[in-house]
Amino acid sequence: MEMKDPIEEARRYLQNAKDILRDKAIKDGDFYTDSKYTRMAGNCMWNGCLIALKYALGLKAKRGQRLDIKDFQESASKRNKKLLNEVNEGYNIMHLSMGYDGTKDVGTIASGIKRMNNIIDWCEINAPRTLSDTTAKDKPRAKRTKTKKEE
Repeated sequence: MEMKDPIEEARRYLQNAKDILRDKAIKDGDFYTDSKYTRMAGNCMWNGCLIALKYALGLKAKRGQRLDIKDFQESASKRNKKLLNEVNEGYNIMHLSMGYDGTKDVGTIASGIKRMNNIIDWCEINAPRTLSDTTAKDKPRAKRTKTKKEE
């Protein structure tokens, strides 16, 4: 099975959430009309963030266990305080307010989308590079060997 790029996968989750909000939740002024779909969109967004964060932070669950929000917070706090703030706010908005409470507030949901974009962008910039990601100019140059005349 081909391994998908986690950053692109996270962006796909964001697009899916936007589609759910546009097509099913239906915006009416400052509110969406159906909390069932704002919950669905919030969960989709948060799962996309987790995919990007796991990849960028190198997090893996121990055998038989799941990663917890505290694992993400601890790892983010070691890397970047701004990222920690984004993760905390993203968790509060996408997972709790949207995913559990089903907020219908357009401003809150827009803030969640902004947080998700910020998290994905940070992960894209700071994710570990793989050989397939690098271009020829990124690769270190091989040392030039001396010819017999130069020795």
